[in-house]
Amino acid sequence: MKRPVYINDFSLRCILGSDEALVLDSLTNGKRGTFTMYDVAGVMRPAATIDPATLAPVPEQKFDNRVNRLSQAAFSAIENTIRKAVEKFGADRVGIFLGSCDNGSEASMAALKCFKETGAFPEGYILDYQRADFPAQFIAQRFGITGMLSVHSTACASSASAFVSARNNLYAGNCDVAIVGGIDIASLSVILGFASLEAMSDKPTNPFSANRSGLTLGDAAVFFVVTKEPSADLCTAKCEGLKVVGFGESADADHITAPRADGEGAYQAMKAALNDAGLDASQIGYVNLHGTGTELNDAMESRAINRLFGEANHADVPVSSTKALTGHTLGAAGALELAFCCMALKNDVLPAHLFDGVVDPKLPPVHLVKPGETAKDLKYCMSNSFAFGGCNVSLIVENGLA
Repeated sequence: MKRPVYINDFSLRCILGSDEALVLDSLTNGKRGTFTMYDVAGVMRPAATIDPATLAPVPEQKFDNRVNRLSQAAFSAIENTIRKAVEKFGADRVGIFLGSCDNGSEASMAALKCFKETGAFPEGYILDYQRADFPAQFIAQRFGITGMLSVHSTACASSASAFVSARNNLYAGNCDVAIVGGIDIASLSVILGFASLEAMSDKPTNPFSANRSGLTLGDAAVFFVVTKEPSADLCTAKCEGLKVVGFGESADADHITAPRADGEGAYQAMKAALNDAGLDASQIGYVNLHGTGTELNDAMESRAINRLFGEANHADVPVSSTKALTGHTLGAAGALELAFCCMALKNDVLPAHLFDGVVDPKLPPVHLVKPGETAKDLKYCMSNSFAFGGCNVSLIVENGLA
C-alpha cells in the first residue's frame, strides 16, 4: 500500500542563500557559495559556513545559539504555514521531526575552556544546550507546539531518517501534520573531528573526480510542512503536486565510518525506495547523489547507481552532487537536497555537478549533469543520503502535476 507524504511548504538557508530564485540559479549553473578558510592544525581547509553576524539573535535567551539562529532564519519564510497548521490541527497534533548532529557543542566547548581556566563552568551553563532535542524544543516553544518531538542523529542521513520517521508517525495516527527537516553547522569541533578522520579536503570538494581528496563541511537549515493527505488550505502554490512517494532504508553493518565498498547498502536503499513508490528505476528523471567527494563514498555510490539503473536500461539517468556548491551539511543534507529536488521538479531544471571535469576511469560511468542542462517533463527525483555506520536512506519525490 502506498503511503505518500504531501509537501505543503518548505524553506531553506544555506551558503547559497535563502532566496529560492537565486538558489535555483546557483544550482542550475553550478555556482558555488563563498567558502571560508579555516586553520585546522596548521592546514587551511574550506568550509561553507554562514557568517554568524548575518543571523539575528533568538529572542528567547535560553535558545539563543548559532544552531537556533540558523533555524530561525530558515523557518521565517514558512512561519505563516506553520501557524496555520497549528490552528487547523491543534498544537498537540503537530509533530516535529528533525535531523541534527551538532546542537550545541560551541556552548560546551566554551564552558569546558572556562572550566579549564577557572575551575568552574560559566554561570548559567547547563548541558541541556547540547541535548539532541534542543533545536526541536526551540521550534516547539516558538510555535506553542505540544505534539511529539523526534530528533534523529544518524550522521549524514539524519534529516532523511527524519522524513521516514515523520511518514511512519503520520500514518500511525500520532500526529496530523509534521514539521520535518534538518539543521546543522560546521562548528569547530565538527571540523576538527572530520579532519582527524582525514576526510576533509584542503580544497573545495571535487566529487566524482579522479582528483577528489575529501569533503567540505557546510551550514544549513531546512524545514518542510507535510501531511498524509492533500491540504488545500495549507499548500502553497510552489508546492502544488509535490509529494514524497518513496522511502527506502538499509544498514550496511560493515564499518563504523566507511561505506560498504561494493555499494550493496546504497543499492538496497534505492531499490527499497523504488519498491515503496511502486516505480521502476527507468521512471526516475534525476538523482541527487550523496556525492561527498571522498574516495570511498564516490566509488561505492557510482557502483550502486550504475548497477541499479543499468538493470533498467537507464544507466544514463542524470545525476549530480550538489555538495560541491553547498558543502556537506551533515544532518541537514538529506532535507536540503530533497528541497533541491523539489525545486528541480517544479522548474524542469537539473542541479549541475560542479567538479574539475577529470572523470575517474576507475569508477563505473554515470551521467553527471553539466551546468545549464535542462530536463523535460520531470516527474520523479531521487535523493540519496548515505551515512556513517552504513545508515542509508533514499527518498523519491514526485511532481504530481507533471
